[in-house]
Amino acid sequence: MRRAKITRKTAETEISVEVNLDGTGTYDNQTGVGFFDHMLDQLSRHSLIDMTIRAEGDLHIDDHHTVEDTGIALGQALTEALGDKKGIRRYGECHLPMDDAQVRAALDLSGRPYLVWNMEFTAPKIGTFDTELVREFFQALATNGGITLHVDQLHGFNAHHVAEAGFKAVARALRLAVETDPRKADAIPSTKGAL
Repeated sequence: MRRAKITRKTAETEISVEVNLDGTGTYDNQTGVGFFDHMLDQLSRHSLIDMTIRAEGDLHIDDHHTVEDTGIALGQALTEALGDKKGIRRYGECHLPMDDAQVRAALDLSGRPYLVWNMEFTAPKIGTFDTELVREFFQALATNGGITLHVDQLHGFNAHHVAEAGFKAVARALRLAVETDPRKADAIPSTKGAL
């Protein structure tokens, strides 16, 4: 079963994440940060990874620790659920349009974390959410999920659309990468024999 549950507790946050890589995109995400919950719901729905996330953080300071630590815990959960990565497709990519925005995401579940980030937001906030936290989340996810992740904004001026297109593009790329490859379901997708 490609499932995992991670619990992370620090002086700043307490987070639990449950994932099922072979799900249907069912989600129940409650972090206390409304826009972020909406983005996590998109990540689950479009990756078809079932996600249940609970986070309690020091929101009286700001949303930073909650968003970043959720990325850390989700990355750890993905790593655990993938196990030795036998049979996965490993790579995924997506060009995703959303109204004025188009975002390209490409990723490799290589075990070598790296983030290339080319996204620009025209506003510092979406509602009360700091747009710079979108990058913080994906940095934490890539680092703790062992993901080489490239996210590039091709078009877009509406900050909400750009952010949402980014989450959906990564979700669709992740969906492809975690899927079982029917032609090589018994093999690690690397000439090294390990990922």
